[in-house]
Amino acid sequence: MKKLGIYTVIVLIITIILPTIIVKTFKFVPIGDRLNINPTKSERPHKEGKNKEGELEIDEIIFDGYIKIYDTRNDKVQTMALEEYVKGVVAAEMPAEFHIEALKAQAIASRTYALSRSLSFPEGHPDHIEAPICTGIHCQAYLTLEELNSMHAKDWEEKYWPKIEEAVRATEGQILYHDGEIIEPLYHSTSGGMTEDALDVFQVDRPYLKSVVSPYEEEAPKYKSLVTLTGDEFVKKLLMKYPGSNITKDNLGEKIKLVEKTQSGRIKKLAIDGTVVNGREIRDLFELNSTNFTITYNPKTNIVDIETIGYGHGVGMSQWGANGMAKKGSDYEEILKHFYTGVEIRQFTGDDAQSTIEKKD
Repeated sequence: MKKLGIYTVIVLIITIILPTIIVKTFKFVPIGDRLNINPTKSERPHKEGKNKEGELEIDEIIFDGYIKIYDTRNDKVQTMALEEYVKGVVAAEMPAEFHIEALKAQAIASRTYALSRSLSFPEGHPDHIEAPICTGIHCQAYLTLEELNSMHAKDWEEKYWPKIEEAVRATEGQILYHDGEIIEPLYHSTSGGMTEDALDVFQVDRPYLKSVVSPYEEEAPKYKSLVTLTGDEFVKKLLMKYPGSNITKDNLGEKIKLVEKTQSGRIKKLAIDGTVVNGREIRDLFELNSTNFTITYNPKTNIVDIETIGYGHGVGMSQWGANGMAKKGSDYEEILKHFYTGVEIRQFTGDDAQSTIEKKD
């Protein structure tokens, strides 16, 4: 009887008690798309761990096709369908007159940028903590259809909106990856013939943001530009920015020296009376279109001419370069792979996003 009693207890432990413990201890989560662009603080992605009760817990992130956006015009946050958002960005960031393949490339870059920001700042960007991405140029510009109509001719919507929709629809869900991770695809208007390495501009090394040739940009309205000042105005601005400098109209040639250029020919460093400054400081000071500039002073006329090539920071895809390539027969895949080194284009999945998050963690 003792043996029978012991046997009965063992059976009870195996068939009833042990399964109950297992069920209560482990949390089973159904497999599905794992990306939630707008997780709350408690839902923020993190690696597998244990909760306060010591139970094994795995955060699952679900993407429902919507992203959270901070509207800089009214200081409000709205949730918007990703693909609808991309339409407004493409129309705001690139002329609708551009070739459809350039617009498709812009759609993929804009979509990737939005997802990259949303994954990097799920609780909000430090500059707009309410949401990871904003509608201003701080992130990427976005305009509603109503705003676009108010800015353009009366027939703009009829003539160009279907083209924008086609570019977004034809690339729906496609984004850019490098080494399995979603990239941050920077872009700009006009490179002036060669794009910049991100390391030279932002002091951040990205293997997919390297300097490449950007042909066919000559039609860009800001391919070349000229800023003209008197010698007195030029010197005054420099002294306001660098008050300790001993600069006059008579010694400009001696006091301003080129220190370093980037691979693309942009000014990386200048010496102002012996003090080395970043080329971007001079660009900002004189409101130049890029850091690819040449300063010329004519003492006879007391005129300073600053000629600039290109428009924008020069990193990533040149929009006018993309349009030029498209007009020469390149499709959107060739354009994107030219401007973003070593990337691949894939349909976005939650698994890929989860992998990106874990690598960043």
